[in-house]
Order: sequence, then structure tokens, then C-alpha cells
Amino acid sequence: MFAHKRPTLALLATAVLIASCAMTSTRQATAQALDNILADPQRPEADRARDRYRHPKETLLFFGIRPEMSVLEVWPEPGWYTDVIAPLVREKGKYYAALIEPDASSKYVTTRLDNYRKKLAADPKRYGNAAVVTFPSGGADVVPPGSVDMVVTFRNIHNWMAKDSAPQAFATIFKALKPGGVLGVVEHRGNPATPQDLKAKSGYVNEDYTIKLIEAQGFKLIATSEVNANPKDTKDYEQGVWTLPPTYRLGDQDRQKYTDIGESDRFTLKFEKPKK
Repeated sequence: MFAHKRPTLALLATAVLIASCAMTSTRQATAQALDNILADPQRPEADRARDRYRHPKETLLFFGIRPEMSVLEVWPEPGWYTDVIAPLVREKGKYYAALIEPDASSKYVTTRLDNYRKKLAADPKRYGNAAVVTFPSGGADVVPPGSVDMVVTFRNIHNWMAKDSAPQAFATIFKALKPGGVLGVVEHRGNPATPQDLKAKSGYVNEDYTIKLIEAQGFKLIATSEVNANPKDTKDYEQGVWTLPPTYRLGDQDRQKYTDIGESDRFTLKFEKPKK
């Protein structure tokens, strides 16, 4: 007696599925949105100059970012990637800025945090949907467990290693992600022939070491990319990675040489939190 209702139910289910799919932006639409953001005349010229080293569009598309996602960026200060991700997810998703823990004894940290907060407050139209949270160093929750679609971190692992907090950092990230959520990582790539310094004093981190470190927290590596590679980087500088631009720690000494090398060689990794 219910047979005549089956086609209607099937059509309804199909319509719901189509509507659900329609809510997710395509890669092409996301790429166009990123193009528009990167071409925004409000972006500082200094930020634009670094696009050729950081490849923000290609990197974020590799991670699989979409405007509908909730995205948490760890230690985003001073906000270079904030200016790309926050506008992308402003209308349909959510951006979480997980800031470094405050340290009243450190003028550097205090100034860094103050400047970042002022940056967000100065442009509520651009950053109005951004939520500021603190990223804990001891492994506590940064957001409610299983609440974000994606976490990204750019060139921070060496800092966590210096503080002996890298495992705790990735444990916090793992808890924050939804099952099936993505972790995107970019870091200065060390020489694989050189044993990993556990404090990463040079700023370089071996790619294999990083993969093992992150997978030890439950993640699964699903893809790698050479989009941020730089074969000119010899990784053997007196002042480590900070010898290269944009830091130029040696000042004017051999400045043109380091300018010609460009920013560091970097690995780009995509991990997934298993669905089960």
C-alpha cells in the first residue's frame, strides 16, 4: 500500500543530496575567490612580494580549503595568512586565530599579540567573523573537541621543538579536528643527510622526522607537495634559516647572495584525522 510513495521519497532524498552538494564550493570557485583576495588592492605590497615564495593559492588548494569550512590557524601572528584565509571563509565558514600564549615577561610576545589584535579590530568588515583563541602549550583544548574542519600551521614546528612542545601541539590539533578533518603543514625543510637537532636551532626540520612526529599523534599522511620547494637553499648558514630573506640576520653581509637564493626550501604536507 506504500509502494506509490517510494518514488516521491527517492526524489526527495536525491534533492536533499543535490542541495547538500551545491552548498560546497568547487575547487575552481575557491581558486577564483583566492585570486580575488590576493589581488585586493588593500593587501600591502610587502605581502604581495612574498606570494612567489609562499604560493598561498596553490598551498591552500592543495590542503583542500573551501569557503564553507571552519579553519583554525595556529600562531597566525602577524597575520600574513589571516589576510587570505579569513576573507575566504568570512561569509560561509569560520576563521579561528589560535594565538601564542601571552607572556608578560616577553616584550616580543606582548607586542606581537597587541599588534595582531589591533590589526583585526581595525578592519571589522574583513575580519568580523574571526574568532581569537589561545593555543595552549601543554596539550589542553584550543576549541571544543571535534569542532573544526581544517587546521593549518606555517613554519611553526621549529618553534615548538625549541620549547619541547611539538607533540603536545599536534595532540591539541588532533583533538580540535572533526573526524576526517585536515591538517595542513608548511615548514623549513632540513637536509635529510643531517641528523635532526631536537631543538631545531637552525630553524630547519627534516621532513621524515615531521611525518613521524605528527603521525605519532594519530594523524595519517595523505599527500605531499613541492609547491613551496626551493632547491637554491643550501641550509648551511651561520645564522640558520634566518640568514635568508625576509629576516637577513647577517644584515648587509652577502645580502645579494641571500636575496638571489630567496626564502627557504619548505615541505608542504597534508594529513587527515581518521574518520574512525
